[in-house]
Amino acid sequence: MPNIKQQKKRVRSAARERLENLRYRSTVKTLTRRLESAVAAGEPEQVQSEHRELVRWIDRAAARGALHRNTAARRKARAARIAGPTATAPAEPAAKPRRRLGRG
Repeated sequence: MPNIKQQKKRVRSAARERLENLRYRSTVKTLTRRLESAVAAGEPEQVQSEHRELVRWIDRAAARGALHRNTAARRKARAARIAGPTATAPAEPAAKPRRRLGRG
């Protein structure tokens, strides 16, 4: 137990930060389970929305230090692999008309 006033304050703030980080890590785990259940149910719209939300939370957790950046990258890659190509592919751009070369 610390005797110094500043160290007592640091213990309190560290406990608060630890709970905040725990909240982020727990939410990432929950969202991963929700993504897996959406994939098992076979609902592409829900898979895409769950994947988007999971990636957003992983980025947020890594930005504030709740997850290491390499751990965040690994979890995002795993989420993309679980979600499949439909969730990670960007929307198809409109096809440009091909220019004809004046030959023939």
